Parts: sequence; structure tokens; C-alpha cells
Amino acid sequence: MQQTFLTKEQEQTIVEAIATAEKQTSGEIKVHIENDCKTVEPLQRAIEIFTELKMHETELHNGVIIYIAVKARKFAIYGDEGINKVVPEDFWNNVATILKSHFKNNNYAEGIAEAIHLCGEKLKSFFPHQSNDTNELSNDISFGK
Repeated sequence: MQQTFLTKEQEQTIVEAIATAEKQTSGEIKVHIENDCKTVEPLQRAIEIFTELKMHETELHNGVIIYIAVKARKFAIYGDEGINKVVPEDFWNNVATILKSHFKNNNYAEGIAEAIHLCGEKLKSFFPHQSNDTNELSNDISFGK
């Protein structure tokens, strides 16, 4: 699945975007890609994956998952409770708009990288990088079925 959706180079671009964004914030950003969100809405599936990956266990509850269901042509962005307490109400909608506009033009990697950048910029203002910050989650893309 990931071989047809993203090239290895595009995957690396996304991983590098995550690393760059996380150098500015203590927040954690994860991208998860799978074929379908099964019988649930994409946001619900994003929450399930968020939990499976133990993203809710970050110290400041400041993890974000960008979930993409390739064949279903759906996505969702979900932020942990620490983030949702401080970001503007329409914040996730702004990130979704960026993804949607890029995805319409089949610019998947560019859209994901830009969404990561926007998440990092916003997280930086609420969760700045600390000198003792540790990377709590791998920057690699996770893949489902």
C-alpha cells in the first residue's frame, strides 16, 4: 500500500518534516497510513490508532496524529487533550484544509509535510522545545493494513 501511495523518498521527506517540526516543540507528531478505516469514521479510527501507538502517554499529552486511509480517500487529524485545551477551536480544520487541497491534486507528500509544519508551528507557541526534551515517539510513519 505505502509503495503506491508514497515513494521511499516521499516517506523520507515526511519523516524529516516531523523531525524538523519536533526540534521546535516538545509536542509529538505521528503520521499513520493504512488502506481503509474499516467501518468507522476516520476520526474514530485515528483515535484508535492514537491509543494503540500509546500516544496518549506523552508527558504533556501533546501528541498529534495525522491519519490517512488511502483507498477510502479519507483522513483525520487528532490532537491529545493537552493540545486541544490550548489551540483555537478551528485549528484542526485549518490543517485539514491544507491536506485536502494538496490531496485533490495528488500532492500527498507535500500536503502531509505542510500539515506537519503547521502543527509544529502551532505546537511551538504552546509547547516550546525544552533543553531536556526527549523524543517520546518515533518519527517514522506507521502503516496499517
